Formats: sequence, C-alpha cells, structure tokens
Amino acid sequence: MRLNLAGAVAVAGLLLTGAAHAERLTDKPLVDAAWLTENLGNESLVVLDIRDVVEGVDAYAAGHVPGAVAARYSEAGWRTTVNNIPGMLPPVEQIEASIAALGVNEDSQVVIVPAGTNASEFGGATRVYWTFKVLGHDAVTILDGGWAGWTKANGEVSTEVAAVTPGDFKAEFRPELLAEVAEVEAAIAGDANLVDARSVAQFIGQEKTNTVQTLGHIPTAVNINFDKFYDAQNASFASPETIAQLAEAAGVGGKSDFIAFCNTGHLASIAWFGLSEVEGLENVRLYDGSMAEWTADPARPVVTN
Repeated sequence: MRLNLAGAVAVAGLLLTGAAHAERLTDKPLVDAAWLTENLGNESLVVLDIRDVVEGVDAYAAGHVPGAVAARYSEAGWRTTVNNIPGMLPPVEQIEASIAALGVNEDSQVVIVPAGTNASEFGGATRVYWTFKVLGHDAVTILDGGWAGWTKANGEVSTEVAAVTPGDFKAEFRPELLAEVAEVEAAIAGDANLVDARSVAQFIGQEKTNTVQTLGHIPTAVNINFDKFYDAQNASFASPETIAQLAEAAGVGGKSDFIAFCNTGHLASIAWFGLSEVEGLENVRLYDGSMAEWTADPARPVVTN
C-alpha cells in the first residue's frame, strides 16, 4: 500500500520521535572504560553508581567515575516487597519516579557501574539494566567489570558529589520481558526453557535461602550457575561464545522461549542478561518472583532431580 505525502510525513515524524526517545550512544549491553572515558562529556550521558555501603564503607564517597550519580542498589528503590514477596519490581509509577529523581531523562544514555567484585554483586547491574529495559528504556548499558574494571584501566577518580536535576523519565512497560506464574506453569508444560541461575546445591535441593519455602527447583528447569557468567579475576562478563556453551552444556534448546529464575529475581537477571543481551537470544523473560513466589504456594510443584 502506498502512502500519500501527508501520510509519509506523519510516519517520518513518528519515526523521528521514536528515535529521539530511544537515542543511544551505544547499542552494546557492555562498554569498557575507554568508551566511558571518551563519552563522559556527553550531555545525554547519565552514569549511575549502584555500589552499596559495605561494612560502613561508602564506596561512592571514597571515589567514583567523574559525574556519576549515587544510585545504591539497596537504597535507591530498585526493588521492593510485593504481596509479601521480596525483591520485586516496584509499581511502575513508583520506580518511574525513583529513576527520574536520579536525573534520568527520556533521551538519556544510562551507564550502570557496580563494584564488579564478584558475580552476585555484578547481578545488581544486570537487574538494574533489566529494570530499564522492562520500563521501555533501551539506551542503557553496563560498564564491563564495573568499578573494578574502571580502576584496572586507570580511569579518572572523583570524590565530588554529582549535582542532580530531576529528569523527565517516563516508563513504557514491556510485559514481554517479565514472566508471571502463569507463564512459568506453561513453561513446565513444554512451552519454554526454564533456566535456574542459582547454585548447584540450591538447584538439587541441598540448600535454600530463607526467602524460599521448599528445597529444590521448578520442574523441567535446567541449571546454569550464575557465577559462570562473570569472571571476577579479570573483571569481565562472559563472551557470547562462552554463554552459548554454557546453555548447550546445561541442555537448553529445542524451545524458542526462555524464562530465567532464581530465589528473588536478582541472580536470574545475570542469566537473563547473558542469554538475551550478550548472546542475543530472543524471547527471554525474567521471572521476577522466582522461587520466593513460586514456593509461597505449597500446591506448586518443586523437584530435586
């Protein structure tokens, strides 16, 4: 079907509007210290330092990427308790306001900086990254290796607290990136690959956290231990080739959809990020409630083999 001139102009306008909203300095899920150094002066760049205070030490105050905003993972409202289930995505209006308060605009390129000390800690960055994605903001990336990668590359260090002007961030929720109980139940019936990102001991039912009521895992799930995705010694995330090998070794395959889960949706974000953003698989969702929600109802099946 042909468009008349007015229609063509309207379509072009929509395309331009979408491009402005989704403006990106990079389309890569991970950037290195050299890229960040080169782009630090860009007005659209917002660097979010998500490092927490650990044993009384305020990592951000001790030194951070110049211009970075303190957006601590455990304090900035990234997760909340919903229906007695911990670690959930906050209501959209609430998380939208939290992100805007950090100075993020609709056209901001966001760079997330964790400590990069280990795989679990790096999971804070992948969880925040997923949060931006599920809220419709594509212009987001993670500093590979986090602060550890930055210091390893002799990146500039600042102790000046960044001045923050609230932004105009608006969420456009993407339900296709989030799995609910119904989707997990359908996956058990054969519709999708269920990927448990927890430790082997938790997967086989030898251990569990206090957020989970029952030992074991969701039926039909395969296990890819979260720590396989991140190399703390070299401060770098796994390559697409390594992730593909991990998935193959775990027995992932034969289905076009994927659902990653763990205990509370934190470690699962590492697997989601690796499979979806780094390896580039399509139709990968995160089960936000994970085993904490799944085992809250004793009628839901859990197995140890």
